[in-house]
This record gives sequence, structure tokens and C-alpha cells, in this order.
Amino acid sequence: MPRKGMRSIFFKPSSSSSALPPLSPLRTFSDSLMEENIQTAESLITKWDSVSERSSLSSSYTKLTPLFSGTRLEAQQYLNAVRGLQTAMKHLVVLDPTSKTLVRAQFLMQLAMKTLEKEFYQILSSNREHLDPETVSNRSSTDRRSISSFSDFDDEISEDDEFRVAGNSISETERMSMIAMADLKAIADCMIASGYGKECVRVYVIMRKSIVDEALYHLGVERLSFSQVQKMDWEVVELKIKTWLSAVKVAVSTLFRGERILCDHVFASAAEKRVPESCFAEITREGAGFLFGFPEMVAKCKKTPEKMFRTLDLYEAISDNWPQIQSIFSFESTSSVRQMAVSSMLKLGDAVRAMLTEFESAIQKESSKVPVPAGGVHPLTRYVMNYITFLSDYSGVLGDIIADYPQSPLPESYYRSPMRDENPLVSDISERIAWLILVVLCKLDAKAEFYNDVALSYLFLANNMQYVVSKVRKSNLGFLLGEDWLTKHESKVKEYVSKYERVGWSKVMSSLPENPAAEMPAEKVRACFVSFNAAFQETCRKQATWIVLDQKLRDEIKISIASKVVHKYREFYEKNRAGSGSVNGLSPDDLGNYLSDILYGVGDSGSGSGSSHSWSVTASSHRSNRR
Repeated sequence: MPRKGMRSIFFKPSSSSSALPPLSPLRTFSDSLMEENIQTAESLITKWDSVSERSSLSSSYTKLTPLFSGTRLEAQQYLNAVRGLQTAMKHLVVLDPTSKTLVRAQFLMQLAMKTLEKEFYQILSSNREHLDPETVSNRSSTDRRSISSFSDFDDEISEDDEFRVAGNSISETERMSMIAMADLKAIADCMIASGYGKECVRVYVIMRKSIVDEALYHLGVERLSFSQVQKMDWEVVELKIKTWLSAVKVAVSTLFRGERILCDHVFASAAEKRVPESCFAEITREGAGFLFGFPEMVAKCKKTPEKMFRTLDLYEAISDNWPQIQSIFSFESTSSVRQMAVSSMLKLGDAVRAMLTEFESAIQKESSKVPVPAGGVHPLTRYVMNYITFLSDYSGVLGDIIADYPQSPLPESYYRSPMRDENPLVSDISERIAWLILVVLCKLDAKAEFYNDVALSYLFLANNMQYVVSKVRKSNLGFLLGEDWLTKHESKVKEYVSKYERVGWSKVMSSLPENPAAEMPAEKVRACFVSFNAAFQETCRKQATWIVLDQKLRDEIKISIASKVVHKYREFYEKNRAGSGSVNGLSPDDLGNYLSDILYGVGDSGSGSGSSHSWSVTASSHRSNRR
């Protein structure tokens, strides 16, 4: 390796002094060999320098020497000559550090490095397509090991033979990529070994950073400030989040990974192992900063429940990509990128916890007093259950976020997570969700009191409890809450239905005698028929405006009512129809026709979907087109 100070020497001898000085009669075999190395190097270096001079109108890289676009043998001879020149210079430094021969060798080395620097630029520039991160990152480790520097091949091996080791099935793009990577590595090895690593690295960083920045731009990664994000409408921020979610997958698994592989390969032989590290850090630091800084800016914005799912999407994306982020940005010089990703996750986690608190608070504060028409499902029930159902889809990341996060304690008699001992994180989520459902059920109990008809209030509770149970049963909530929870709340639905039947049909049932088969005076029989007909028709007319949204539950209720009312009436009717005189009583078959029309909410919206209350907005809008 030449001494540090010799790099500053620039000497171009006149034509009369171009020949090397005569050797001493006492010269050794090593002296003779070093002279031969210098002469060989001079022949090749000056040849290609003159080619470069003729093809270049300025010092720019607009037209470059074709050294590495020719035969591989020619390029290898050039690199071997440079290595021989370097060996000769080391010998001369020890022998006579002030000799003119050493000055001449240093000048030749400068010419060679200028040529190689141009070639390095040319390969990077002309092979952008072949060196794109996707092509590089998709290549297997076996293929990458096949990309060898020129020193790994004999002079007689052809260009095609050199890359046949990678397999016969590689595409032309992959073959060209392997050739370009081998050329770059060969030049980098030579320049670094000759003390010109700084020039090589400078060209590499300029070229590859522009490629990374351009790729991130096309992926939609913007250079935004927090004030810009803060001023955006949430709909605009949502669109940018969707773009970011797509971009981060490609950026981590392809763009940054490909750059790391390429950088590690090109500078693999550098004596200073920080060379590939510093190159990769310089190329990716800025772009990665904008990429991983965006989620934290979103997390710092105003926290409202409707932003929950996009915030979780951001957290989940970083969490899913974290192992690759750690691996790709493992250098100490890229620790800022890792720290930024971690900081974004922490801020997003804080935002999610704040939104959960706000969500629970909003349920507690809901104060509407207008009963839902027809005893249908309350908008609050729909909103909360849709919201919680979507939350359950994020159970994996939610477990990390709410671990050790304080919440109101649930009575163990009410709920115990089935996974408390198996998976504490999932247990935390289960208990949090069970608590939120309990909060909304308590609110519904209070809202049932706003109905003037007690039977309708029980039907309202049955409808809402059935909606809750159905949502849990058909979603991931069923797994989180467990079968015991479902069984307990399904029995609650039956309890509400039973109370509705008892209260809602009590007038009808009481109009018939306790023992419908007992002997009765004709006058009393006629009175019973009149009373039953009036009570039954009035009840059916009223309950035709009530609703049970769940078809299975509605059918079960009708069957239950028929089994009680129709059965008792049929027994009374068969016993006393002959003695009813002129009373035009309903036949038992008529009762079934009347019952078929009840609980459909005829003449009313029934479900309460027309409510103007804010809870009528469903959570599904927050996660439409999630990915």
C-alpha cells in the first residue's frame, strides 16, 4: 500500500523521460520482476487512458472507456496489471522512496484509478435495470455466492462459462445483473486495495442513493413535516396511510434489502469492514427516515376512535416488518433507522391506548333517551359491536399494546378469560373486550326503561343481546371470549324472551280459564270468547309494529307463543264452541294466521337505522379497503 503522502504527488514527465531509468548491475531478481510489472502496467494503463482521452470532451462521464464492455480477459489483464503495479510500488517504497521510478509508478496508478472510477460509474449507470433492488434481493444466496470477482476465474474461462455455475435457468436480466455485480466488486476491490476507496465509495453512494430516493418517490413516500400532516383532513391522511402501507412492504423486503445485499457484495473484500456499512447508511438513511417517520407523525395527531384501525394498521405493518428492519439496518451507523421504527411503534401504541380510553368514555357518556322504534337494535349496540369485532382482528398486536395497561377490573363471577393461563396477552384483550361489552349492555339496560310498554322493553333487550351474541359467535370474538361467555349470554336472550312472552301475552292468557276443559255456563263461555278475541287481536295488532330482526329468534318466539296460546285456546274452543251461541269466535287456525304477521315491524323502520344519533355511523367505514 503506498504511503499516505504519495497520493498527492502528480507528475507527468516529458516524452524524453518516459522510459524507466536503467537498472543497476547489482539488481536482484525482485528488482527485475518489479520493473517488468511497471512496464506491463504502463503499456495497458496508457493505452486505456488514451482511449478515454479521445472519447471524452471534458472531465465529465458523458462518454466512457469501453474497458469492461469488451472481453473479460482484457478487463482482467488490466486489473492484474494494476495489482502488479501496486506490488512494485510497495517494493520501491522500501528500496528507494525518492526514486523517479516510484514517482512514475504513482502517476500511472493515478491514471489507472481515474479510468477505473469512470468504469465504475459507467457500470452503475448503464445497469440500473439489471441492478434494481428487486432483481438483487430475489436472487438466492447460492446465486450470490456464484457472483465472483475477476480474480476467481482463469484467463481461459469465457464470460458465459463464468456464470454458468449459477444454473442454466437464470434469465437474461439475472445474468446481466450477476456480470455487473462481479465487475463492480472487481473494480472496488482494486481501487480500495490501491488506496482509492474514497473515490470509489463516493461514486457508488451518489448513484445508488439517487436510485433509492427515486424508488421511494414512485412508491408514494413523501417528505412531509408534522405540521403538514396535522393540518390535513383525516380522509386525506387515510389515503396517505394506505399508500404507506403498500410502500413499506416493498421498501423493506425489496428496496432496502436489495441495497444491503448489493452493498455488502460490492465492498465485501474491503479491509475496513465499515466501508459497506457507511455506504449503505449514507444511501438509505434519509429515505428510511422519511418512511419510518410518517407513522409517528400520524400517532401525534388528535386521537379519536375513528382513527383506531388505521393506527393499528401502521403499528401492525412495522411490527410485521421489524425482524427484517433489524436485520437490514443492523449496523451501528443505521441505528437511527431502527430507533425511528421503534419510536413510531411506541407512539402508535400510546395513541391506540388513548383511543381505547376515549372509546369507552364515549360509550359511558352516550345519553340519548329516545327509545328505538319497534324495540329493535340500538345504533349504539351496532356501532360498538362492529367496532369491537374489527378490534378482535388485531388481537396479535393489541396484545403487545395493552399488556400491563390498567383497566377496570371484571368480577371473576362475570368473566374469566379461557386463555388466562395459556396466553396472558390474549387474555388481556379478552378481558378488555368483555369489559367494553359489559359497559354497553349496562347502557342498554338503562335505555330499556324508556319504553312505556314493559313487554317491548324486554323485547328490546332480547334483540340487542341477540345481536351481541350473533356478532361474537360469527367473528374472532368467539375465540377470544370463549364458549362459556357465549352460553351465559345466550341464556340471557332466552330469559328476556321469556319475560317478554309472560308480560306481552298475559292479557291474552288470562282471558282463558285456568282449566280450558272445565265445564262452564254458556254466558261465561261467551264472555271468554269475547274477551279472548279482543285481547288476542289487540295484542297481535300492537306487536305487528314490533320487531325481532334475527329470523331464527323470531321463528322460535312465534313457535313458543303458539305452543302456549294456541294449544290452550284450541282445547277451550273444542270444548265450548257448540255452546258459544251467536259469538263469532276465532278458530284455532285463525290464530296462526294472526301470529304469522307479528314481530316484523310493519309500518315502522323497526331497526332504528333511521336514527339521527351519531352512533348510527358504523365502524366498518374505518376499515373498508384496509389493505
